[in-house]
Amino acid sequence: MVIPVLEEMRIRSLGVIDDAVVELSPGFTAVTGETGAGKTMVVTSLGLLLGGRADAGLVRIGAKGATVEGRVVVPPGAPAAVRALEAGAELDDGALLISRTVSAEGRSRAYVGGRGVPVGLLGELADDLVAVHGQTDQQGLLKPARQREALDRYAGDTVAVPLAEYGAVYRRLRSVAAELEEITTRARERAQEADLLRFGLGEVAGVEPRSGEDGELAAEAERLGHAEALTAAAHAAHGALAGDPEDSEDVDAATLVAGAQRALEAVRSHDAALGALAERLAEIGILVADVAQELAAYADGVDADPLRLAAVEDRRAALAQLTRKYGTDIDAVLAWAERGTLRLTELEGDDSRLDELAAERDALAEELTELAAELTAARREAAQRFAAAVTAELAELAMPHARVSVEIGALADFGPTGVDEVELYLAPHPGAQARPIAKGASGGELSRVMLAVEVVFAGSDPVPTYLFDEVDAGVGGKAAVEVGRRLAKLARSAQVVVVTHLPQVAAFADRQLLVEKTDDGAVTRSGVTVLEGEARVRELSRMLAGQEDSSSARAHAEELLAAARVEAAS
Repeated sequence: MVIPVLEEMRIRSLGVIDDAVVELSPGFTAVTGETGAGKTMVVTSLGLLLGGRADAGLVRIGAKGATVEGRVVVPPGAPAAVRALEAGAELDDGALLISRTVSAEGRSRAYVGGRGVPVGLLGELADDLVAVHGQTDQQGLLKPARQREALDRYAGDTVAVPLAEYGAVYRRLRSVAAELEEITTRARERAQEADLLRFGLGEVAGVEPRSGEDGELAAEAERLGHAEALTAAAHAAHGALAGDPEDSEDVDAATLVAGAQRALEAVRSHDAALGALAERLAEIGILVADVAQELAAYADGVDADPLRLAAVEDRRAALAQLTRKYGTDIDAVLAWAERGTLRLTELEGDDSRLDELAAERDALAEELTELAAELTAARREAAQRFAAAVTAELAELAMPHARVSVEIGALADFGPTGVDEVELYLAPHPGAQARPIAKGASGGELSRVMLAVEVVFAGSDPVPTYLFDEVDAGVGGKAAVEVGRRLAKLARSAQVVVVTHLPQVAAFADRQLLVEKTDDGAVTRSGVTVLEGEARVRELSRMLAGQEDSSSARAHAEELLAAARVEAAS
């Protein structure tokens, strides 16, 4: 099976590294060098490429920013390749180019396949590409929550499926319980709100306003209040148009228009233009007569009843009471009443809603109990397999008599991941009492337990690339040889990169990289070199005895390399 391989990283202006290229092997690569030479910067660089937190303190003093570039060969259809293409990235001859920059001010940018992307995308790609483990991860393994996550990861779908069902029911139960609490604790407030709504709706219902009624009444009040003036004006206008029939000398508009029309009618046969004007005067006469008639009807119809005016004002006052409290006009009042009716229905339905929610809460709690039991059973079954697998791995890491067990306790209440408290126990030798690894494991034992756990994961949930930083801390002698041998075995199915200070581990590597500083304390492009032949023997000698030219150290280094080659060939 073709797996993604991290081929190369270029690091510029990061920590002690000025400009260096790290060339990695598809199998097992060991990164070595003097303490403080910058080996850990390799891990830091890869962490940045994988979406880790950017820190301005990582930027080399005097530089404007740091840059890390990585080249990952990904087979077509690999999850990382698919996700990158979805984000608009392009592959470079089957390789995915990833870049991360950090400015001296702390600003960070990420690029995948030549395209700027959110830093979060790097984290998504990392899930399918690399597993990074360092001393901080060892400390993380001491936490029961991380141990539970490790067990669940190992169990796969046998735990993931019931855990997903449990999680959905748990979230619904939390939501129902929160709504129940909200309704119960706010019962008094809701009762007060309901009383206010009933009072307001009662006021509106008592007045029975009509849409637009306030405008109609305002217009009517205006007419009633000026009835005499309106009647007098209508009579005066009517007299001007139609005259007073009892006054023969009164000259009105209708008489004048009629006289003008007759004058033109007498001569219209002599000029068509005057004929047209005569027709227009006839139309004016008709209009004058119509308006005069309407004015007479209006004057007769004006209501000067003071009782009606008082009734209108009383009605307007009643409507004004509503508009002062519930809206700017009667239409707004009616809209408020509609909303208030719906809200009151909701509030009055709280009692029945409480019963519904309580019944749902009880049903969900019962269902959650069953799912929690199913989840616990799945974890217990997986725990036995997990403990046996880790114990078997420890036997290959120079801990043949160690026994790992997984204790599953019960939490006091439902939690987001069940009711199980998971903790790894270690009995390092026969007769020793099994104790939580947080209390009973030494640094070297913890390193090997973590490596054993990761190797077990590699068999059930493989990751293309593993990066271990000082995973061999506290390990020496035969145990170190076994750690190297196990890492080499893991590298047969995955890419393994190890930052190490142990020659027994480095000897098993397919490729060994040496990180060294120049005289000015910087790691330059030539400061990360691939060691072969004599150069590798010299570095292993230095790691063994602190002296590159020690004959006994050289002999031991050659012996380590020869043993590793035999192991690799078997």
